[in-house]
Amino acid sequence: MPQLPSSRKALRQSLKRRDRNRARKKAYRLAVRKAVNIAKESPEQLPAAVAAAQKALDKAAQSGAIHKRAAARRKSRLMKRIAKLTAQ
Repeated sequence: MPQLPSSRKALRQSLKRRDRNRARKKAYRLAVRKAVNIAKESPEQLPAAVAAAQKALDKAAQSGAIHKRAAARRKSRLMKRIAKLTAQ
């Protein structure tokens, strides 16, 4: 455990940030998974699900949970995957 007051505070801050980042990452992973499942099952609900996934990725990038280029790459891969699923 940290001994100095400043390192105790730094530990508290890093734990809060970790929890916040984990929640953001979980939110975008869940949204992406949901969009892919909807693409497989019911394409009429697909636009809303894709928009929600893109929004979750953008929020994760904006908050710093993931890098903005990582978010762009994941959105691109999501769109390629959905295009492949809906073409079948």
